[in-house]
Amino acid sequence: MKSVAIVQSNYIPWKGYFDLIGGVDHFVLYDDVQYTTYSWRNRNRIKTPTGLQWLTVPIWHTHLAQTIQETRVADTVWPKKHWHALEHNYSRAPFFRAHRDFFEELYLNTRSTRLSEVNFRFLRAICGLLGIQTEFSRSGDYRLAAGKIERVVDLCRQVGADVFLSGPTARPYINEPLFTAAGIRVAWMDYGGYPEYPQRFCPPFVHEVSIVDLIFNVGAADAPRYMLRVGAAADRSGPAGPARGQAS
Repeated sequence: MKSVAIVQSNYIPWKGYFDLIGGVDHFVLYDDVQYTTYSWRNRNRIKTPTGLQWLTVPIWHTHLAQTIQETRVADTVWPKKHWHALEHNYSRAPFFRAHRDFFEELYLNTRSTRLSEVNFRFLRAICGLLGIQTEFSRSGDYRLAAGKIERVVDLCRQVGADVFLSGPTARPYINEPLFTAAGIRVAWMDYGGYPEYPQRFCPPFVHEVSIVDLIFNVGAADAPRYMLRVGAAADRSGPAGPARGQAS
């Protein structure tokens, strides 16, 4: 049985997004769809002593039908600003020093002018750090069918999927009979039940922040223990462990 998830790219997303990736055999970055403003595509949140702070990649939004793939980054200084924000707020976190070189290189050597490429770079790198071995591809690698749901079904078919794993927010528009007719079973991600971890600047504890918060606070080796699907996979394969959220 081959499972697949198809999700729009997010910038340094929360742990649930990575749990979704880790819960399937193949992950398709779905960036041939309309870019939406004030979304997780180009921004995410971190914790600070004064509350939550947005880290936003500045972009050019030139027309309403602009796709994520077409969206361009508006300046070249944002990587340094974001890295300095992480350094300032997490330098005293228990595992910041252990992962400092990894994230500093990831940020300061980011050169892409396309948002989709930026997100892809960060997603692949962080998956590697967490030990997630899911196969990646992008929607642009395939022939794209007409129709919102028909396109997703056809992508699943082209990947060779038997199971399509979706986030719960897609329930209102997922037409399961279309998947069933194609021989594909729809499974639903459950973001309930995440354990809390030792998080700085509490209370309150906040699940829905960037994955970097989990990594800097508990370390990449132990992070899967706080991610239900990735953690279960890690326990099956050897030592390493879903709340509300951003993945859809």
